[in-house]
Amino acid sequence: MQEAYKLSILYYLIFSLLLIASAVMLFEHKIGFSLNNILEYYIGNEEKFIPAKNSSGILKTILPHIFVFGLITMVLTHFLVFTKLRYKKSTLTLIYLTFITAFLEIAAPFLIVNGFEFFAYVKLLSFFLFLTLILYISWLIFYSIIYE
Repeated sequence: MQEAYKLSILYYLIFSLLLIASAVMLFEHKIGFSLNNILEYYIGNEEKFIPAKNSSGILKTILPHIFVFGLITMVLTHFLVFTKLRYKKSTLTLIYLTFITAFLEIAAPFLIVNGFEFFAYVKLLSFFLFLTLILYISWLIFYSIIYE
């Protein structure tokens, strides 16, 4: 791989890490990491004067996330395919798992609002799993830039 490509990919990885760090901070500040906080955020709580979210409000929030989740996942998995790991079956599994967790992260709020409170667990799990997969893919790409 040419040095210019390596450098531009490295810059992209750095900005991806900044995006992940800001996502964790915003999620903790806005919603919180407990299941009760997630349910209160989406379903509301009259005692704490927290209004319930509706589908149109969630849709307004989710629309830019659909683009960003798809873009970061596609770009990172695209870079991953150009490493020596492209021929491994685990790479394909990693790519599918990343897109599936991104979809669950986006779909879970709609299901929570429509009465499926179980999806608060899915929301929390998919959030952490998606970020973990993005970090792992970023590490694999970084490792291939440095040692290949």
